[in-house]
Amino acid sequence: MKDYPIAMDVKPQVKAFFDPDTNTISYVVKDPESDVCAVVDSVMDIDYAAGRITYDHADEIIAHIRENGLSLEWLIETHVHADHLSAAPYIQEKLGGKIGIGENILIVQDTFGKVFNEGTEFQRDGSQFDRLFKDGDTYTVGGMTCFAIHTPGHTPACMTHVMGDAAFVGDTLFMPDGGSARADFPGGDAGTLFDSIQKVLALPDETRLFMCHDYGPNGRDIQWETTVAEEKAHNIHVGGGKTREEFIKFRTERDATLDMPRLILPSLQVNMRAGEVPRDKDGNPMLKLPVNAL
Repeated sequence: MKDYPIAMDVKPQVKAFFDPDTNTISYVVKDPESDVCAVVDSVMDIDYAAGRITYDHADEIIAHIRENGLSLEWLIETHVHADHLSAAPYIQEKLGGKIGIGENILIVQDTFGKVFNEGTEFQRDGSQFDRLFKDGDTYTVGGMTCFAIHTPGHTPACMTHVMGDAAFVGDTLFMPDGGSARADFPGGDAGTLFDSIQKVLALPDETRLFMCHDYGPNGRDIQWETTVAEEKAHNIHVGGGKTREEFIKFRTERDATLDMPRLILPSLQVNMRAGEVPRDKDGNPMLKLPVNAL
């Protein structure tokens, strides 16, 4: 495994916020030695049929940060989500902080800039974000050193962010009984996803893993925290010594049966812009509905 600056003795406080509409879990991660925090994978609410955006979920996060006297340093996106819209710029406007995502956002912007016929005015250089992370890049939340691991396969820009003994895996992994995310989006690849999961599972066994989504398989309550050891032993897609070939076969066959996420079209347009809603030539917020594009 690459020589990452792992610090298992640093145990950040993690507060989870579950959004039942998109089954997304957002996090406020607090440096244990200061009042500085990061937000991971925030959610902006959308009534798709009504074309109305609201911020109830983000306001909960903002209220928590303010009520606890915290200072927001980072707004981390683990990847360009296809199932919910990011509230990062809304939270940034209220509390400050820098918005960061993996450097392969450029690939995603180029791919979907064409799908949505964005034209030359849409910048495909990641400049909408404050920081583009490369594999192994470090940053700080207060006095806590954090680092990013490039974990593509679900999307090209997926990153796992490790903060002390906590790792935020995005859609690379689900809870052990949930398995793994799909790998059939543009730029996705089942073999690459398997390899990325092995990077996560190479972290120390006691590393706390925090999911971006949970769907309560078999009717159980929603969960979002597990460990590397639990995933290695019990993950239904990759645990117990399952091979790369077995995973590729299963993941490819499974993905062929899945529908597109309900919010994929608005999510991609917003999230490739760091959470900003696109506007028409008159400056009005406007989403596109390309036909037969995905």
